[in-house]
Amino acid sequence: MIDDHSQYLISQEPYYHKIDREVERYEAAYAVRMPVMLKGPTGCGKSRFVEYMAWRLRKPLITVACNEDMTASDLVGRFLLDASGTKWQDGPLTTAARIGAICYLDEVVEARQDTTVVIHPLTDHRRQLPLEKKGELINAHPDFQIVISYNPGYQSMMKDLKQSTKQRFGAMSFGYPPTGIEIEIIAHETGIDTQTAEKLVQIAQRSRNLKGHGLDEGMSTRLLVYAGHLIVKGISPVEACQMALVEPLTDDVDMRDTLDAAVATFFASA
Repeated sequence: MIDDHSQYLISQEPYYHKIDREVERYEAAYAVRMPVMLKGPTGCGKSRFVEYMAWRLRKPLITVACNEDMTASDLVGRFLLDASGTKWQDGPLTTAARIGAICYLDEVVEARQDTTVVIHPLTDHRRQLPLEKKGELINAHPDFQIVISYNPGYQSMMKDLKQSTKQRFGAMSFGYPPTGIEIEIIAHETGIDTQTAEKLVQIAQRSRNLKGHGLDEGMSTRLLVYAGHLIVKGISPVEACQMALVEPLTDDVDMRDTLDAAVATFFASA
């Protein structure tokens, strides 16, 4: 039985600030149903972009948060036992292929490589998904598209996408927004004033300069939004920054002191 796709439609426009020509490039990719790979640091807006494009295109969106315990069955489906006997339950990838949704595999590299290979026949001219356990071959709906994301900065030889997977996708690189746009995003998402948003962005930029010099990643736009929400709720800017920006980023005492000093530079009297 095919799921009602309306439950996967995004009813309200997600806030997304266009930075370059990423919207036009994605629309062109969708027009030819090209599988798309989004690359960029954690919390820079990749998932929000996919949500925005699904809304803009009026297409259902099924998102899968990938993890190292995810199996192929978690993606395609499995047989389940209930009071009436055995029945098949589609996984999110299968559901998307049937109803013509955009299937978004978030942080796909976290999944095992033997799991991600199940997407291969859906990402070439075949656009098919074999359900071997069920003995069924699904021809993907004409509207179906697969999108994956990952953070190249965290990848290593032990945890990366196979070339045989990468070369099935067109790719788009994302980074943190330019200063003015990031300030506008923080102010819009949280309701804080522009001056406070600017200070948060400046703190983040200092942390990003430390990437590879004690930090694996700098403060993300997502973390800045968290800090802004705390400030709006009455938490002092210094405390909000410690809770949302400094503590999540590192357990190293010296590095926390460095980041606390950056916070104090901008919010010393707050």
